[in-house]
Amino acid sequence: MKRSILIALSALLLVLLVPGCGPQPQPPVQPDTTAVATDTTALETFPTREPVKRLLVATTTSLYDTGLWAYLEPMFEDKYGVELDILYAGTGKALEWGTRGDVDVIVVHDRPREEQFIADGHGVSRTPFAYNYFVIVGPPDDPAGIRGMAPESALAAIHANGTIPFISRGDESGTHAQEKRLWAAAGFDYDSVRTAGDWYVESGQGMGPTLNMANEMRGYTLSDIGTFLAYRGDLDLEALVDQGDAMRNVYAVIPITTARDSVMAHNMVDFLTSPEIQRLIGEYGVAEYGRQLFTPAAGQDL
Repeated sequence: MKRSILIALSALLLVLLVPGCGPQPQPPVQPDTTAVATDTTALETFPTREPVKRLLVATTTSLYDTGLWAYLEPMFEDKYGVELDILYAGTGKALEWGTRGDVDVIVVHDRPREEQFIADGHGVSRTPFAYNYFVIVGPPDDPAGIRGMAPESALAAIHANGTIPFISRGDESGTHAQEKRLWAAAGFDYDSVRTAGDWYVESGQGMGPTLNMANEMRGYTLSDIGTFLAYRGDLDLEALVDQGDAMRNVYAVIPITTARDSVMAHNMVDFLTSPEIQRLIGEYGVAEYGRQLFTPAAGQDL
């Protein structure tokens, strides 16, 4: 028996040691790269990105000073799950930030510069969503006698008076751009107006501080009606000139071409032009000020 077992073990050992006999090691399995290549192609075609956690929006001071952004901001954040960072400045500064790609969206009110901004490749599209009107405000006793005039005539009267202060934004904002257009329509060279005398004062600040300066100096200024109504309780000023299509003030939203998340940037356009938000924009301020601060304008060519 022992001899049989020994012979069997010897035969098994011989099989294992002789080349080509017994089970051979298998070559390593090469990974199938077909699926990986297909997935890579898909990623190149449809790039995926982490959604931004913060959307940067540059806005004109009038929309901020009226409190409209503070009203709408939490609604956008709740709807889209992103935090809004609202940077407020004049339209000129907002356009500058957009040109540099510092923000994702701008909300401004100077159509000629907005259209040039898009033509230069910095903005995707211009979508109006609201408007109100510019007004020339001044002391209740109206020392230059401009009450009820056309805006061009009113500026001519202030210029002819030459003693009552006119406080300009002087900051390349949308309001400042409108003021320059009105001086031109009245037949004046703006550079000449700026140096016409001490009565012409440039604040270099937003709408709220400029209204406060006009109040302190008992002078005139050009303001959007929304900011004036929001500040009126602290001012001894009245809206004296508010007539004419030239005084219409249109607000538009523009996603930036270099926005970190183009989908979220476009969500701002959808949000501001949605029926519900348009209704809320139209109702904003009515209970407190007795009139609309903004008129909804989604879908209008303004």
